Amino acid sequence: MTSSGEPLADPHSIEEHLAEVLSRYDGSPDPRLAEITTAAIRHLHAFVTEVGLTRDEWWAGIEALTAIGQLCGPTRQEFVLLSDTLGVSMLVEMINHRAVVGATEPTVVGPFHVAGAPERELGATIVVDPTPDDEPVVFSGTVRDTSGQPVAGARLDVWSTAANGSYDVQDPGQTAMNMRGVFTADDQGRYEFTGVRPVAYPIPGDGPAGALLFANGRHNVRPGHLHMVVSAPGYQTLVTHVFDRASEHLDDDPVFGVRSSLVRDMSDGRCRFDVVVQPID
Repeated sequence: MTSSGEPLADPHSIEEHLAEVLSRYDGSPDPRLAEITTAAIRHLHAFVTEVGLTRDEWWAGIEALTAIGQLCGPTRQEFVLLSDTLGVSMLVEMINHRAVVGATEPTVVGPFHVAGAPERELGATIVVDPTPDDEPVVFSGTVRDTSGQPVAGARLDVWSTAANGSYDVQDPGQTAMNMRGVFTADDQGRYEFTGVRPVAYPIPGDGPAGALLFANGRHNVRPGHLHMVVSAPGYQTLVTHVFDRASEHLDDDPVFGVRSSLVRDMSDGRCRFDVVVQPID
């Protein structure tokens, strides 16, 4: 009862609060945006309720998200890194690129792709800054579709770390676009270029994404790999990697990107990696 003798209003239940929040989005003019927003609200409310989130924990989350945003810039995307380490990036690829039998499996694009890599001739090298630690590897293969036909003129945007385990955008000592290139397959879908044998390397551990990994007893070292985005008119764009069979951490990649079909032997300085892309439905 209030001091005037009036009964207190019934407190909102958790379920009533969620219903009220969702109802505010009933007038959204964009059905898809409304679907995504209300689903996110339902799941977020369910998460907060399930773990019984405290005020201090809620604020710690706000501070972590703030710090993540402050770390983002032209050469670093901490939100992508967080998405990668939570397995969300890989899940998005699995949903959007459901590989049919025989097609090359997708994996994460990662936070270090750079648009505008230089066009290079077939057979050229992506190594701008050679070092004594380089183990040259010739990467080659054929791009085909799921019916086995070569995809003439397929474009392959490739990038990797240098032999020191750093991408050019992380390392002031590297020339811009070191270990990057775009190649166009020939009329038989064939490609070839020279890189270096990829090494296992740590993803950034100095930000909130790394702190969350370490606090949960996880490591931040990815197995050695080369990134590849393969595209051609009429085909689904494929985001994938090729992994070195001899690398460490193939079984516990912190971003969940390893697929056994993408692992290759690179011990003799050559890596054959044929790519199979899917037509757009």
